[in-house]
Amino acid sequence: MVDRGASALSLPDDWPAHPDPILALNRMGSFDWDLDSGLFHMDVQAHEIFDLRPGEFDGSPDGLSVRVPPAEGIRLDTVVSQAIKDGSENYGAYFRVRRRDGSLRWTHTQGCIRRDETGRPRRIIGIVRDATQELSEGAARHELAVQDEARRQQTSVVQITTAALAHARTVQDVIEILKDTHGLTHLGATSMVMGLVEAGRIRLVAEGPAGSFVPGTLITRIDEEYPMSEVVRTLAPRFIESPDDFAASYPVLWPHITDLQITSAAYLPLIAQARPIGALGLLYNDRYGFSAEERNVLVALGSSIAQSLQRAMFYEQEKDLAQGLQQAMLPRSIPSVPGADTAVRYRSASLGRDIGGDWYDLIPLPGGRVGAVIGDVQGHDTHAAAVMGQLRIVLRAYAAEGHTPATVMARASVFLHELDTERFATCLYAEADLSTGVVQLVRAGHIDPLVRQTDGTCRRLSVEGGLPLGLSALFGRLEYPVETVELDPGQTLMLCTDGLVEQPGVDLDEGMHTLMELIRSGPEDVRDLADRLIDVAEERGGEDDVALLLLRRCGPGLRQSGGRLQQRVLPGDSEALTEARHMIRAAVRAWGAAERADEIELVADELITNALMHTEGPAIVTLRVLTGPDRRLRVEVEDSSSALPRRREAGESGVSGRGLLLVDRLADVWGVEARGGGKCVWCEFLVPGRD
Repeated sequence: MVDRGASALSLPDDWPAHPDPILALNRMGSFDWDLDSGLFHMDVQAHEIFDLRPGEFDGSPDGLSVRVPPAEGIRLDTVVSQAIKDGSENYGAYFRVRRRDGSLRWTHTQGCIRRDETGRPRRIIGIVRDATQELSEGAARHELAVQDEARRQQTSVVQITTAALAHARTVQDVIEILKDTHGLTHLGATSMVMGLVEAGRIRLVAEGPAGSFVPGTLITRIDEEYPMSEVVRTLAPRFIESPDDFAASYPVLWPHITDLQITSAAYLPLIAQARPIGALGLLYNDRYGFSAEERNVLVALGSSIAQSLQRAMFYEQEKDLAQGLQQAMLPRSIPSVPGADTAVRYRSASLGRDIGGDWYDLIPLPGGRVGAVIGDVQGHDTHAAAVMGQLRIVLRAYAAEGHTPATVMARASVFLHELDTERFATCLYAEADLSTGVVQLVRAGHIDPLVRQTDGTCRRLSVEGGLPLGLSALFGRLEYPVETVELDPGQTLMLCTDGLVEQPGVDLDEGMHTLMELIRSGPEDVRDLADRLIDVAEERGGEDDVALLLLRRCGPGLRQSGGRLQQRVLPGDSEALTEARHMIRAAVRAWGAAERADEIELVADELITNALMHTEGPAIVTLRVLTGPDRRLRVEVEDSSSALPRRREAGESGVSGRGLLLVDRLADVWGVEARGGGKCVWCEFLVPGRD
C-alpha cells in the first residue's frame, strides 16, 4: 500500500553516526542505503521492527527477504524504483513483515532519496515503524479490497483476451490480437515475442515493438541458451525477476536487448495436448519480479493462447488440404481456343473444410467447336468438392463423345443421381461454333448467362431451363430445352456462379443488374475484365465461392490465332529445356520476327527458368502468332503453382530479382492469368507484318 501523503524527511547529514533521539523515543527504526555499494545499514530499533537479531542481517537489502514476504517485497521494490525513476525526493509505503512466530505485522516506511549534482541517486535514508495499531480493521480490509480489485483486473484481461482469441481463425489473427494495444499491454508488458515449434526448431512469428528484433533469433534450436528454448524444453514458465537475473541466466541474449531497458520478463511455454507448440515472452521495463497472483494470471493466459494457436494451426492445415482437393478437381489448364479470347477465374470463400463445389471447364470439340461449362454442387464441404470433380469429368466425357447439349446435361443428371449422393448441382452448358457464332445453351437450375456487346452494353440471356442435375433424374424430368443464340465478332459470353451475383438483402434480379453495370463499365480485354469482377467479389467478401468463365469471339479486324507451338519442360530435364530453346529460336525466325529474336528468346528463357525454379511441376511453353491490325508474337509459360510472381528490385550486386523487371522492359505487354489450380505468365511482342 503506497503512502500517498509521504512527507519530506529531515535527518541529520551525519546519520547514522548521531541518530536522532526523537526516532528512538517514538519506537521508529532508521536505515541508510548506499546505492553505489549496495550496503543497507539499520539501527537497533529497525532490527527489532524486522524481528532480526544481531548477526542475522548481512547488510544487503536481500537479507530482509527472511522477514518480508515475496509479494510484499516486490511491491516495495516497485514503489522505490518508481520514485527513483521519476525523480522524486521522497516516498512512503505500507508493507507487512512476517515475524519469527509467523504472525504478520503492518510496517510503514518513509525514505529520502539523496542525489548528486547530476541528479543521479546515491543514497536513501529513511525510517521504519510498526503500523499495525495505526491501521484499523477497515484500513486492512481496504488494502485487501485493493488487492482483490487488482486480481480482478488481471483476470479480466485474461477473459477479454480469451474472448478475442475465440474469434481468431489463423495464426496471424492470434498474433494481431496479442499485439493489440488493448490486449496484453494491460498487463504492463512493453514488448512481446512469440515463436512456434517447427521441426525441432523455434521460428519467431511475432515481435514488437519495431526495433526490438534480435539478429540471429529468427530461427533457433530448442537446445540453445535462450529463454524461449528453455521453456519449450522444460514445459515450465520462466519468470526473470531483474536485469541481473536476465544477464546471468542468458548471457548470449542480454547484450542485444540492453537498449530496451528491460527490468523483468515472463516466458511462457505454449502447451497443447501435452506437447509444446511454441513459446511467448512478455518483457517489462518498469517493474521487478512477479507476485504469485500475477504468475497464475500469466500461466492461465499462456494456456488460453496455446489453445487458440492450436485451433488456428488446425484450421490452416484443414484449409490447405481442402483447397488442395478443390484445386485438384478444377482443370489444371485451359486450352487455347482458335477464334476466341478466353479467361477463367476462381475465388474461394472457404473457411477451413467448408469449401464449395463451384467449377468451370472449357472443352475443345470436333469441328472447331468449343464447350463452356459452369456449375455449382450443393453444399460447402469436401464431399461437395469430390462430387464436383466427378461431375466435371463426366460432363467433359459426354461432350467429347459428340452428344447434343441436351443429351450431355441429361446424362450428367443421371450420373449424379446414380452416384448415391443426396447432393444436386446447378449447371450451365454452352456449345459454341466460333466460325459461325452459333451458341447452343442448356441450363439446369443455374443463373442465366450474360452477353457483352461490342459497344460495352450488357444483356441477360433468358434461357428456359430444366431441373438441377440429380433432381431431374430423380423426378424423371430429363428434358432440357436448348436455346440458340448468335455471338457476333467482338461480343463476350459470360458464365458465372451465384457467388458473383448474390448479396445480403439483395434479390437475384437486382444482383444481376448490378453485375451487368460492372461489365458495362469494365475493361474491354477479357482477362482484365475477369480480374475486375473477382476484385469486386473480394471487396464484398461473402460466404460463397465464385467461378467465372469469359469467352469473347474474335472476327475480322480482331486478334486471332495465326500459328501455335507448344513444348512441355519437366524439372531437371535439361534435354527438354534445350529443345524448348531451339523451338523458340526457330519459330521466331520462321515467323518473320528475327529483328526481335534476342529479346523474345531472353524473356522466354527467363519465364521458363522462373517456373522451374519456383514451382514443383512442369513448365508448359506456348508460342503463337496473333494477327489483326497489329501482328504480335505471344509467349505463354504455364505452371502448377497458384502463387503470383512478385517483382523485386535487385541490389547493385544482386544476381536475382531482375526476372520480371527484364520482362517488363523488353516485352510490349505482359501479365498473369489463372489456369485451373495454377497460372500462366504471358507476354506479347509487336512484330512486323508479313505478305
